Formats: sequence, C-alpha cells, structure tokens
Amino acid sequence: MNILLSNDDGINATGIQVLAKTLRDAGHNVTIVAPDRNRSAASSCLTLVDPLRIHKFENGDYAIIAGTPADCVHLALNGLLDTKFDLVVSGINHGSNLGDDVIYSGTVAAALEGRHLPLPSVAVSLTGQHGSNFLSGKSHFDTAAKVVLDLLPKLTQCCVAANQVLNINVPNLPYNELKGLVSTRLGQRSAAAEIIREQDPRGANIYWIGAGGKPIDNKEGTDFYAIDNNFVSVTPIHADMTAHHSIETLKGIL
Repeated sequence: MNILLSNDDGINATGIQVLAKTLRDAGHNVTIVAPDRNRSAASSCLTLVDPLRIHKFENGDYAIIAGTPADCVHLALNGLLDTKFDLVVSGINHGSNLGDDVIYSGTVAAALEGRHLPLPSVAVSLTGQHGSNFLSGKSHFDTAAKVVLDLLPKLTQCCVAANQVLNINVPNLPYNELKGLVSTRLGQRSAAAEIIREQDPRGANIYWIGAGGKPIDNKEGTDFYAIDNNFVSVTPIHADMTAHHSIETLKGIL
C-alpha cells in the first residue's frame, strides 16, 4: 500500500518514526509529511496568512516548516506529491485522544483532512493509564504500530466510510497484554484544570493551559472504558457536528 503518514508531535517524534519503520519493514510504501516541530492541539487549523515552506529529506520524507498537521496532509494530497495514496495514517500520538480530546487534537485533524479526497484515514494514539494524556515509564510505540499493521487488511476492505475516520487509542502496554480491539463511542471529560499563572524574569504574568479534565463519561462502550480494561479502542468519527436530534425541537421554537 501507498501510505501517507503525518502527526502533530513533529517529524522527529518517536511515535511517527516507529510507525514508519514498522510499515516499511512490512513492505509498504510510506511517505511522511509532518510538521517540523510539535504542533499538539492545533486542531484543524490551516495556515492561510503566511506561505508554507518544506524541507525534503534524502529518504523522500517532508517536514513542513511551522506547518500544522492539517497543512501537511492538505499539501500532500493537493499537489505537493504525485503519489496516489491508498491510506492516510496520523500518529502515533504521544498520549491519548479520547472523548473531548478529538476536538483539539492535531492528530485527529490530520486524519480528518485525509477524508476530503476521500481516502480511508485513521488516527492512532498511545494512551496513558486510565486515559491519561501523558505517558509514564516505558512507551510501547511498537505495540501501537503492530495494531496498525494488524488493521491494514481490514482497512483495504473499505470498513471506513468516505466521510469518516477511525480514531484508534492503544493502551500503553506490551502487545501480548492487550485484550483485543473493540468498537467504541467517544466518552467525555470534565472541564480542564485551571490555568497556571506564573511570572517571567521581568515580572510579567505568563499563563499555561491546564491539564485535560478527568473522565466523567467512561461507561461501558466508551473509549475510556476500553482503555481502562486494556482493550484497543476504535471509534468511527466524522466532521458533521450537527445535533440532528435537536432539529425538530428547534423548528418548533423558531
């Protein structure tokens, strides 16, 4: 398969490099087009007011200078490359993309950009304990890469609708400790932690965005529940944010 690989942690991140090597070793033709730096939580931001510059590596991979994940996939599929790709894979993300995370996630956004062609697109993340955004101890990127490799034959059978992506979260465990793959829905987090206010050396206030909230909807069937029970969570998502169940009620009010 011809696979376009991107991420939001940057082209030198361990996750994307482990995944690229795994797929290439299995005989797939992989081209990386990724940000030159960490662009986590960039969501679907496209760069419109500044030009984008690229750096091409000797192996044929590309870094987009100051680009977002969506920029990378957009460029790759709209004229930067002549390759006809079969699949877009975004990841392996360094941390979870569960529940509300998908709204902000650059990893998910890169996959969503791929579905415009349309191409089958997946986002894959290595998830900390109990759905934490952060990894601790050994990071089992090889496990997540093997999960993607296992899924490729199923993806070629068109199990991904043209307007959807698969959001895959893999527990940070050795491969043989996974209990399997389950189809899930998005859970929900509580509000994010309060911002952190500090002062720079000149005494001016500076601010850090707080950590993501803890799960408040982690019932059976959610992506959080799957991760808590050592299953790989596979959630089909799409960009239609319409609350269809409220349309008739709104009609009555209007």
